[in-house]
Amino acid sequence: MTITFDPLRDVRTPDPYPLYRALRDHAPVHRAPDSGHYCVSRYDDVQHVLRSPELFSSRAMLTVLVPTGTDGELPLTPRLLWFSARLMWKARLNPFLLRKNPSLISSDGARHEALRAIVNRGFTPRRIALWEARAREIVAESLAKLDRGEAFDLVEDLSIPLPVRVIAEMLGVAPERRRDFKRWSDTLIATSTGAGRADPFAPQVLATFYECISYLAEIARERRRAPADDLISTIVSEGEGGALHPQDAMQFVMLLLVAGNETTTNLIGNAANALLDHPDQLARVAANLELVPDAIEEALRFDSPVQLVFRLATADTEIAGVRIPKGAVVVPLIASANRDERRFPDADRFDVARRPQGHVAFGFGKHFCLGASLARLEARVALEALAPRLVALRKQDAEPPRLDSFLVRGPAQLALLPATRAA
Repeated sequence: MTITFDPLRDVRTPDPYPLYRALRDHAPVHRAPDSGHYCVSRYDDVQHVLRSPELFSSRAMLTVLVPTGTDGELPLTPRLLWFSARLMWKARLNPFLLRKNPSLISSDGARHEALRAIVNRGFTPRRIALWEARAREIVAESLAKLDRGEAFDLVEDLSIPLPVRVIAEMLGVAPERRRDFKRWSDTLIATSTGAGRADPFAPQVLATFYECISYLAEIARERRRAPADDLISTIVSEGEGGALHPQDAMQFVMLLLVAGNETTTNLIGNAANALLDHPDQLARVAANLELVPDAIEEALRFDSPVQLVFRLATADTEIAGVRIPKGAVVVPLIASANRDERRFPDADRFDVARRPQGHVAFGFGKHFCLGASLARLEARVALEALAPRLVALRKQDAEPPRLDSFLVRGPAQLALLPATRAA
């Protein structure tokens, strides 16, 4: 069987899961003809890549997602030079150092361990647990619109506001900047993983990046001078393991815009979508809210909010009998691994009582998602309030429009109607 698959193109289809199955069955390590990336689709092989950072470097998360020239460096176009000059002059940042000092998600070894030790201070179990009460308040405010019988889009009215407000408040960002956070996040996703890759240095894109980067760098410098009770102050203030330089802090907060915003938004959207598509499972959860944590884990496995990651082979190696040359980009297909029948029997069935131990929706090993516990808390609070209401609702669109991204997957809209209303 001949399979043609490229992760930069085919993951963006409405339903990539049949393609993933074909890869697992017929080409478990597939070299994409266009990008040349090696796509790894079976659970055991994906785990091997994720738990072997000495063989598979996270540097590829930068080199693939950030547009570069043929030599791997940013192309010195007039637009980029203008953008860089503004950053160096007004924001006091050197954008060319960003590639030399990669962020948490794209670093390895000692640098990754040092960064992780510092930012872990803001994500202890005690600190995360403190946000449950606030998350419940935000969910109650969001669902009031639904309870009043007004038009309700689950994405716009719940799954976006919840993580955006929590992350903004954790960081100590002014309330009027919340919409900016979402706008910046959308631009980051579109430019690195969606349609925006076609023109990543468009004037409006560079203007958005400048606004985002300069604001975050300035707030990091302010918190270093005058710490407050917020996450940015925690990571830029001296403590165990040291403190983040303002430029590193800016990069970490930009990562949170995606990891702490898009991931949770799509987890809630995908979970609600799956429950509505499986009324028997929704009825079980609505009747017994103690099943909500299990439903979240099954949703993470069944329709993973992050579909894949990128790794760079640091030496010639082999996976499933296929030679991988040094310098090749390897793509562990997380969503495919989570549907692998070799690990999860009857994997295409959504079962809220499955308890899918070992799914890799949040990664594995040294790069396991730092915000996994916060995402789980927010999703649990949202579904505990939402599930009893969903039994009386239906989707306006049988197949809601999906985000245009090869990295993250979730509904772009999920309008809900009373179940009894005529189509």
